[in-house]
Amino acid sequence: MFNLIPKEEAFFDLFEKAAENAHQCTLALQEFLERYDDLEQRMRHIKELEHIGDELTHETIDRLNKTFITPIDREDIHDLVCRVDDILDRIDTAVDRICLFKLDKPMEESKQLARCLVRSTALIKEMMPYLRDMKGATEVRQRVREVHRLESEADTIERQALLRLFENNPDPIHVIKWKNIIEVLESATDKCEDVANVIEGIVLKNG
Repeated sequence: MFNLIPKEEAFFDLFEKAAENAHQCTLALQEFLERYDDLEQRMRHIKELEHIGDELTHETIDRLNKTFITPIDREDIHDLVCRVDDILDRIDTAVDRICLFKLDKPMEESKQLARCLVRSTALIKEMMPYLRDMKGATEVRQRVREVHRLESEADTIERQALLRLFENNPDPIHVIKWKNIIEVLESATDKCEDVANVIEGIVLKNG
């Protein structure tokens, strides 16, 4: 006879670990941009967190393939862990390009986007435990709305950054470099919104 309870709990454990790891990655990004020193070492730390995220995603998908009965829809499990992993991928890409391009200082808007990401992943981290019993739909919706607001704020920050780049920089290479990085950071906030939407959908479906 299958012992399903440990397998069910394991999925929720993995969700919460993935959310915590994503939050730690956004905190590391914020520190990277705010302090802007020892960049290679800070980049390595972010890459380590991104690697942990990959391992958690692979572990979840491997467990999904081996579990006959899952606590929630298989598609939702797969979608949730992959969307969380997308956040880390975007952060890793942005940091890698900052180091690759050898930029002398960060744009203020990049710091603002990092703060949006820290707040968004904190909300995602708060939402994950609600998946264990599918209660708290009101609390989840409140946090989802705040993630949406932060994504809209990030859109505004991105527009302001691009406007400032194109108005005030005679160096087109500098513009291209920072345009790329700002767009990647903003896309990470889109991925946070995706995660929040998946969590809300799961709770509404199963509550």
